[in-house]
Amino acid sequence: MSNYPLASSTWDEKEIAAIQSVISSDQYTMGKYVAEYEKQFSDFFGANYAVMVSSGSAANLLMIAALFFTKDESRRLKRGDEVIVPAVSWSTTYFPLQQYGLKVKFVDIDQETLNIDLNALEGAITERTRAILCVNLLGNPNDFNRIDSMIEGKNILLLEDNCESMGATYENRQAGSYGLMGTFSSFFSHHIATMEGGCVITDDEELYHILLALRAHGWTRNLPDENHVSGTKSPDPFEESFKFVLPGYNVRPLEMSGAIGIEQLKKLPGFINVRRENAEYFVELFKSHPFIQIQREIGDSSWFGFSLVLKNSSPISRQELVEHLREAGIECRPIVTGNFVKNESVLKYFDYEVYGTLDNSEYIDANGLFVGNHHIDLRGQIDNLYSVLSPEKFETDYA
Repeated sequence: MSNYPLASSTWDEKEIAAIQSVISSDQYTMGKYVAEYEKQFSDFFGANYAVMVSSGSAANLLMIAALFFTKDESRRLKRGDEVIVPAVSWSTTYFPLQQYGLKVKFVDIDQETLNIDLNALEGAITERTRAILCVNLLGNPNDFNRIDSMIEGKNILLLEDNCESMGATYENRQAGSYGLMGTFSSFFSHHIATMEGGCVITDDEELYHILLALRAHGWTRNLPDENHVSGTKSPDPFEESFKFVLPGYNVRPLEMSGAIGIEQLKKLPGFINVRRENAEYFVELFKSHPFIQIQREIGDSSWFGFSLVLKNSSPISRQELVEHLREAGIECRPIVTGNFVKNESVLKYFDYEVYGTLDNSEYIDANGLFVGNHHIDLRGQIDNLYSVLSPEKFETDYA
């Protein structure tokens, strides 16, 4: 039985009451609660628009899809366009790129920040590069000042997968708001939980309208009367009931998820504060560990979890490390997918290339893992973690 689980519930009676309010309304499909959540979400993260969807994966899908239907040629993607990505992320960061026929260029990560290696990124950018999809990994934002300087004056789109980093900030600006669009997840183990759920934010009105249509069947029903997709809608709602203008999906969220999200957003600042307090305690204990390297914070991380990467000097392997944690009741996972390029069975469907080497991604893949961070005080669990992984145990019990 785990005494330090990967995640824990962030709900109390307010979320249960929110679910009951939806039950009492007898309106379960996307409605007023989702709309209110979107308004509060966009306000919180400093964006003009937010579109709630069924998951963070769906958010990534719509973000990429929307760029194929914009009328603005400077922002429109087409099949074969090159998109740069870090080699360590979640699978559905990458899958929409394959599904829309984009050329994926994998770039190594920085072994300390776990985000894309900025020196490698600078070298990977060519005249063929049309977009960079940055991933803020395990709560850690990227150095957006440096990335902006790399693409200044070039026709390169900046996109953000912020699904693991809700509430992180860089220079007092929310991660997820630096790109043309940014995506978020509210899955159970993430910073807030809406059962399943995700969001896309943007400041661009046309992309917002495209996202609205793509989210629900590609129809016009959810679009404003005057919009950038279909123009002017008919004043007769019957005429617009089943009018389709884009090859869309059905990735709408449940009304319950919207109602829960409203309550969760109220708590998010407190959740982030506690996560950062836990992180401060964790960093103080592990920053000088002779055999374990921890993540170097950029900006103000929202600390999704705590990475533990074995140094070359470690007398034990990652598998032995996992076994010691299991025996102590401490849940752990690989650092996201590790080096995604190892997945040859799925990459055979991709048009891709690797820039340079992926030495850091491979090292993380073989030697890294992470344990959870929560919205509650974890000092006792972190003390136990350090006791299990103390330098003395590495040198004696584990040697």
